[in-house]
Amino acid sequence: MAAAEAADTQLMLGVGLIGEDEGALPRSPAPQFGLRLGPGWPLLPRSPAPPAVRSDHLSTVEKDTNGEVLWVWCYPSTTATLRNLLLRKCCLTDENKLLHPFVFGQYRRTWFYITTVEVPDSSVLIKVTHFSIVLTAKDFNPEKYAAFTRILCRMYLKHGSPVKMMESYIAVLTKGICQSEENGSFLSKDFDARKAYLAGSIKDIVSQFGMETVILHTALMLKKRIVVYHPKIEAVQEFTRTLPALVWHRQDWTILHSYVHLSAEELEALRMCPEAMTMGKLHKEIGQLIVQSAEDPEKSDGQVIQDISLKTREIFTHLEPFSEVSGDGEKLVLNFEALKQRRFPPATENFLYHLAAAEQMLKI
Repeated sequence: MAAAEAADTQLMLGVGLIGEDEGALPRSPAPQFGLRLGPGWPLLPRSPAPPAVRSDHLSTVEKDTNGEVLWVWCYPSTTATLRNLLLRKCCLTDENKLLHPFVFGQYRRTWFYITTVEVPDSSVLIKVTHFSIVLTAKDFNPEKYAAFTRILCRMYLKHGSPVKMMESYIAVLTKGICQSEENGSFLSKDFDARKAYLAGSIKDIVSQFGMETVILHTALMLKKRIVVYHPKIEAVQEFTRTLPALVWHRQDWTILHSYVHLSAEELEALRMCPEAMTMGKLHKEIGQLIVQSAEDPEKSDGQVIQDISLKTREIFTHLEPFSEVSGDGEKLVLNFEALKQRRFPPATENFLYHLAAAEQMLKI
């Protein structure tokens, strides 16, 4: 799932060409946001994972009174490639001079979190107008790292030196706790990963796309890539971080790439694929359930996610009669001939086959 910024006022999603078939969902204008479908949109399959970059590092980027942006400090170290990427993510290098207080994203299985602040006149940083605290880690938890980097920012504003920041950073890495400048404490255990997974609003997504939310659900079920464009990175990140909750049974947020520039190195692993997804009666049923659940004012986002998850488990029961134990006896695999003999509508058969592929149930 990749996200990028674009010069358009609507949120746009690219998930490939949706065909009209038996029981297919009717085309309807997207409500508040635009959902654009067509053969020109990139559909990106899961490719072999690229090598991971080094996790867990802390850096400082400054913009001085002359307008120069400098990578001034790093602990313990980083690569030139990652440094260049993080400078690109840091809003201090943007020509439009928009200040993004906090952004996050993923690159080669490493998460980055960047908090940027303007330097007040009272700070000891007299030759600096803005600076960014850049932190990389192996886990997805924007709320945790937003809170931690804000503490580090206050330390840097007060002392003008990275020494105090490094001490606090090492304390959090080794003990999970550090003292803040306001006599409080930062505790890593206060930020549960599951709360980060549930921080977005599924109900908001459904209210924007209605029945067409099933397109997103299907793409995620089949482990396809969804490309999201919006002129505001904050909107992109708020929207995309919620999408993996549509396939809650996996609880896999590594599929999320919430801040992508269209540079060769960032798109290297996102290969194009012309394959289409076809919607059928089964998808219509799923879409109706999603909409009905999300529109229930008595239900929370967590309850909507639970309803979708239960329906997802029900979908897997369609595969059970056509599954058999593999030769090595370790896992279930799809008996494709048995699936074909069942004579499902083409759209349903195609979906179940690709779902088995996504779940690594095909014979090799």
